[in-house]
Amino acid sequence: MVADAGADGDAAGRATRRRGADEGAACTVEPALGLSRSAMAPPRPAARIVPMSRIVATPDGRGAVELRFPYEHGLVQKVRALPASRWVPAIRAWTVPDDSGTRERLRRAFGRELAWAEDPPAVGAGAAVARLAQELVIRGYSPRTRKASVTHARRFVAALGGDAPSADVVRGYIEDQASRGSRARHSQAVAAIRFLLRHILGRPDLVDVAPWPRKERTLPSVLSIREVRQLLDAVDNPKHRALLMILYSTGVRVSEATRLRTGDLDPDRGLVHVRRGKGRKDRYTLLSEKARDALCLLDRNTAADDWLFPGDRPGRHVTIRTVQKVVANARRKAGISKRLTPHTLRHSFATHLLESGTDLRYIQELLGHASTRTTEIYTHVTRRDLARIRSPLDAL
Repeated sequence: MVADAGADGDAAGRATRRRGADEGAACTVEPALGLSRSAMAPPRPAARIVPMSRIVATPDGRGAVELRFPYEHGLVQKVRALPASRWVPAIRAWTVPDDSGTRERLRRAFGRELAWAEDPPAVGAGAAVARLAQELVIRGYSPRTRKASVTHARRFVAALGGDAPSADVVRGYIEDQASRGSRARHSQAVAAIRFLLRHILGRPDLVDVAPWPRKERTLPSVLSIREVRQLLDAVDNPKHRALLMILYSTGVRVSEATRLRTGDLDPDRGLVHVRRGKGRKDRYTLLSEKARDALCLLDRNTAADDWLFPGDRPGRHVTIRTVQKVVANARRKAGISKRLTPHTLRHSFATHLLESGTDLRYIQELLGHASTRTTEIYTHVTRRDLARIRSPLDAL
């Protein structure tokens, strides 16, 4: 690959750098993350970007130019129109061939929105995030965990601004994430940054700078038997009604319900085989007779690939987002004021079993919990014992 784009390209590149210096740009492109460069190439000052620049072009030294920018449909269309442009997921960037006309084509397409980074690092932000994603795949993490970790790693690398990781930057990023959202998001950010520092950036000395947050003890939202009946009666679509019945009568997670196949049902034994649930573990749970009858009403000829709940796309199962919308619509039609998600039906399943006298150990097995301590949360929301206690107000 050639980094030299010809005389015209060199002139354009020098002009861009002069303009960046005159306007006092303050951002650094493609940070080296504190990792060593080749001894054969002494480091040069990092390129500067003018504040208005939204697209960063980086010659990769192998015959291509990498283009990075915040997602915007119009910019994507402009890049697609460039000759031989392509998206490379591994580096999270678009690439175009680095030839004699590249700089001029990019200048005409993007004008002052474009800035050049002339000195690509040996290991840049994109490469570090790509290595993180690869390591998570090798270690067998779930797709949802990988997606959350890569998102936080990408934000953290951007926060470094080209500098080596430091305690102040790590703590600043974690503090920012803690103030933005829920405790779950805070924990996800900590897990991703600790993994990145220890296994990708080679900075285990900074891991303790990102401590785990204190655990919250929140009680789950639970429907009453009457509210469950209201919810089911509010659904007219037979497929959606059967889906809600499966969620409530089996206690499966929404991701497990969407991936059920007809072969996972054992009507004779009244069981459902949950395959590769959370933690990649199999288990059995209950198959209600009413849920089985509701499933029998469905047209099984439409079940592509034998999915119990096929989606709109051929050969695919129903999506988690679709199930969430079904539950939200049913809640609105039923007039239920409580916060209600598909997971609420799982909580209700466990709580109602406990209230009916089912042993906690059996409930743990049906839910797929690794520890009874997780299942014990339902002892705090059951009415079985509280119903025998009379309020002192009623004694007046």
